[in-house]
Order: sequence, then structure tokens, then C-alpha cells
Amino acid sequence: MSIWEKMFNFANYSELLRLEHNSIIAGAVLGLVGGLIGVFVMLRDLTFAVHGISELSFAGASLALLLGVNLVAGSVVGSLIAAVIFGVFGVRARERSSIIGVLMPFGLGLGVLFLSLYNGRSANKFGALLGQIVAVDSPQLLWLIVISAIVLIALTILWRPLMFATVDPDIAAARGVPVRALSPIFMIVLGLTVAMSVQVVGALLVLALLVTPAAAAMRVTASSLWVPVLAMIFAVTAVVGGILLAIGGSLPISPYVTTVSFTIYCICRVTGAVRSRRGWSRRPAPAIGPADA
Repeated sequence: MSIWEKMFNFANYSELLRLEHNSIIAGAVLGLVGGLIGVFVMLRDLTFAVHGISELSFAGASLALLLGVNLVAGSVVGSLIAAVIFGVFGVRARERSSIIGVLMPFGLGLGVLFLSLYNGRSANKFGALLGQIVAVDSPQLLWLIVISAIVLIALTILWRPLMFATVDPDIAAARGVPVRALSPIFMIVLGLTVAMSVQVVGALLVLALLVTPAAAAMRVTASSLWVPVLAMIFAVTAVVGGILLAIGGSLPISPYVTTVSFTIYCICRVTGAVRSRRGWSRRPAPAIGPADA
């Protein structure tokens, strides 16, 4: 089989498409949740935290795989442990970065240890790290939908105070917003989202779902309405588009998702740069006074 056939092979594609409907639904759900929460990840500068949580989520999923228990439950437990630690002990950015830097390699090392002890299918090992197109069965899809609903309800309740505390924490605290309490609560919500994302795109490339779409949206607009809307659209496009491409190949899903996500970001970056230049060129030239002549 040639390299091209490994990447794109659409023989019997319609039959394969019917078999992977759970993955497509899961991808769409994850795109909606990931794009929405990614806005706060970018605004609160938590990209490093996402990676740290994903490593402990990977450790939890690997332990669950080794013990033969529910993979999603193990991933969620690992993510929540990381989120609570980062949220409680890492209120300040510098403290949070140091804690993440310490726990992230520990979580990755634990995950590698558990996978090394696991004697089952090698595809399961790679799935925990790089994602797996056939990983989402009906029970896992139900878990995904339930956890996504919890995350969406939490974000709906927290949206306004969390946005206020994110944009201007000092004024928010003065107005009575519980800024310090919101941090660990949001980290727990983020942990749940990461745990879900790891099931599809894997622990190593979860940033492509929770960071890149929101970063792309912020390149083309600063609207508080359109940034989350575009972030969700970009995330759904990246995940579902990546799944549709991965169905026709024999590679893990993550290269497809990350490529689509990165392409969207590049397009948005170029679009934003062009709009900025046009906006600058349309501004009237500044008047030159006597001192400038």
C-alpha cells in the first residue's frame, strides 16, 4: 500500500461512513464544547494548563486501560485531579506554570508506564496518545454527551461573571464577583472538556481542539459574540472534517484534525493581516505641524 493510499483511500467509503456515525456525532459535540471553552483558555492564558491536564488525563486513561475498567472514567478522574491541583494551588500565573511544569512530565511518565505494562492491542496504546477513529462506541458516546451537557450548563451559568473576571479581575472583585472561587471551578470544567477531547484526538494533540480554533477566531474579529461562534464553527469543522478524512485512511485521526485546524488558523491569520492593512491604509494621514516639518 502506497503512502497516498494510507492517507486517503475512499474505497468502500460509504460503508465505513455508516460504521463511524458515533465518532462523527462525538466530534461535532466536542467541537461545540471545545470551541466555546477555548475562548476562555485563550483569554486566561491557559494553553499550558490544557496540555498539563491532558497529560494526567492520559495517565488516567492508561491506568483504566491497564485495569480493564471504563476508559472515559479513568480519563475524567485524571483530568479532574489535574484541574483541581492547578486551580487551587496555581492561582497566580507563575505558580500555575511551575506546578504544571512539574506535574506534566510526571503524568506523561505514568501514562507511558501503564501502557508499557498493558499487554492488549497496540491500537489502544496509540489511541490514548494520538486519538483513534474507532474508539467511540455507544456507551462512550453517551458519556460524552452527558459530560458535554454538564460543561455547557456550567458555562451558561458562569459566562458573564467568568468573562468579567477574565477581562478585568480587579474591578470584578470590587463589584463582588468571586474571582478566586471562579478559577478552580473553571479549571474543573476545563478538565472535563479535556477528558472528553482526549478520547477522540488523543492526549498529545488536544491543543488543536481547545486552543487553535479560538486563536483563529480572535484573528478575524474582536466581537464578544462572534469570537465564540466562530471558534465553535472552526472546532466542529476541524474535528468532523478530520474524522471524515480519517475514515478513508489507515492513519490515526489526529494528523487530519490538526491539519484542518492549522489550515483554518493560517487562513484566519492571513485574513486578519489583510484586513488590518486595509484598515490602516484607509485612515487619514496624520497632519504634519510646524515642529514636524
